[in-house]
Amino acid sequence: MTSADILTPRLPSPLQEVSDDRFARHGVRLLLKRDDLIHPELIGNKWRKLVPNIEAAAGRPVLTFGGAYSNHLRATAAAGRLLGFPTIGVVRGEELGGRPPNPSLTRCAADGMRLHFIDRSTYRRKAEPEVLAGLLRAAGAEGAYVVPEGGTNAAAVRGCRALGAELRGRADVVATACGTGGTLAGLAAGLGAEQRALGVPVLRGGFLAGEILRLQEEAFGGRRGRWSLDERFHFGGYGRTTPELDAFAEDFGERHGVRVERLYVAKLLYGLVELAREGGLGRDVTVAAVLTA
Repeated sequence: MTSADILTPRLPSPLQEVSDDRFARHGVRLLLKRDDLIHPELIGNKWRKLVPNIEAAAGRPVLTFGGAYSNHLRATAAAGRLLGFPTIGVVRGEELGGRPPNPSLTRCAADGMRLHFIDRSTYRRKAEPEVLAGLLRAAGAEGAYVVPEGGTNAAAVRGCRALGAELRGRADVVATACGTGGTLAGLAAGLGAEQRALGVPVLRGGFLAGEILRLQEEAFGGRRGRWSLDERFHFGGYGRTTPELDAFAEDFGERHGVRVERLYVAKLLYGLVELAREGGLGRDVTVAAVLTA
């Protein structure tokens, strides 16, 4: 059984208004799009991106990629356990001591995922056809369905379009944190013409706009929706945080009774507070922040 219907997702995910003077004093109404409540193990954009790929795999083993703390690997492994298909995770970095080196990968292994560790230079070339073919052979997964790092491909982007559709007419601005850009690419395509999507990248580099455009071209044939990026709130890059960000996340969680994930969601919310203070969101507007993790 590989139909995701048996997992009883909570869709559409709840939309929760919160009262926060850091927004209200600048004429901004804040909503939280609670994609973190879709499913206890396949939360947020992982659900929206994984399910179309699981359906395309049609019961074949799924091979995918991630770092040692990848939420995407965790979600893929959980989906394999829950739906009964084999999973293989190609992990960036050498294995330590013959066992998974951290609790995240230990959980993947417990869910039945076979872990295949490769060095970082090979990992950077994983999309090259010859390298990918070699990885499939080495992992004993030559017939597997391949899902890219972060779960982002055309099928995933089309899956995220439903997120935008759920928010049509509900907010003027819809904001999400961005890793690979797939969620924003699909979200923007699903919104109404009068709405705009804002992405807050959690990586450094300034490359993401081109990648989002490429994903939209692959998924929809061209650019879709009104979207933009604000690249100031990565806090040093992917996987990085600071005492200031940790304190902000703790305070936001206490104010509003939500768990604030640090690597994506905290950076998004921090960025929105700053944009409200600067006037960058406008006045008399409703902003929906997507809690993707």
